[in-house]
Amino acid sequence: MILVHKRLVALLSGGFAAAITLYPFILLREKSLLANESLLYHEKIHLRQQLELALIGFYVIYILEYLIARLRGMSHYKAYRNISFEKEAYANEKNSEYLREKKYGSFVKYLYN
Repeated sequence: MILVHKRLVALLSGGFAAAITLYPFILLREKSLLANESLLYHEKIHLRQQLELALIGFYVIYILEYLIARLRGMSHYKAYRNISFEKEAYANEKNSEYLREKKYGSFVKYLYN
């Protein structure tokens, strides 16, 4: 389910993101983003990742990867882009077949690359 809620997205992302995924919702900052197919597909990849890791596993790994990157001196943006789930989503957001081909746990190959 896709919802548009500017203030909630700003609050949850620190004003950083255009969209955020909290299973089962994709929250968009603006209604105009409904036309952005690659952004929506990026968020759908996150929905699948969250399901694969029973939600809690996803959030624990996501936050740990971010915190480790920050402790290593990365900026907020660089730490965010270094998260394996984000790497997988960005790498495949333009491949409309990806979710059909995606293997369980495929984010792991993005951990160290």
